[in-house]
Amino acid sequence: MKIELSAISRKAQGTGASRRLRKTGRVPGIVYGGVEPTLIDLDHNNLYHSLRKEAFHASILTLDLDGKKEQVLLRDFQMHPFRQQVQHIDFQRVEANKKIHMKVPLHFVNADISPGVKQSGGIISHVMNDLNIACLPADLPEFIEVDLSTLALNHSIHVSDLKLPKGVESAGIHIGNAVVATVQVPRGAVEAEALAAAAAAVAAAPADAKAAAKPAAKSK
Repeated sequence: MKIELSAISRKAQGTGASRRLRKTGRVPGIVYGGVEPTLIDLDHNNLYHSLRKEAFHASILTLDLDGKKEQVLLRDFQMHPFRQQVQHIDFQRVEANKKIHMKVPLHFVNADISPGVKQSGGIISHVMNDLNIACLPADLPEFIEVDLSTLALNHSIHVSDLKLPKGVESAGIHIGNAVVATVQVPRGAVEAEALAAAAAAVAAAPADAKAAAKPAAKSK
């Protein structure tokens, strides 16, 4: 998905200048990378709606800065504590031949046909919702698919089990053993089963044992 947004460079900086920008419906920001950082500002409404799109957070973006287009990544943004207002945003320029590190979302599929769900009545627990990856900008995926179709009860899918796109590798120490998703029996079902087993054990106990377990009758 190609996402493009427009920005203009700015000279004024500081808290007062940023406050004045926000009052006019603009958002102060900065673009890192290259020779030196560039101060920018963008239209608030366009930016706010773009931030609501999942792809905006894990895609190479085209930034039209003063009429010149360049490739950037979203690196950070700050929201107002209680208003739906973007306070500041950071972008980073990308180089075609230099690997980037990003978090990309995980999309879980085929949970309904998983043996652990369909045959054993388990539920899927998503341990991870995104994955740290490293790749060249041209290989950056919008998301990584996690196929749950073979996941059995009390089993897990690990990062090492994922089929990553060509040119993409997981990033982080020992991340290959990290659990992505697991399927387990619901806690309520486990507790109900334990109670049922206890009741069955009491019902199967010998009659004299049951009598012994009862408190002795008080004499009148």
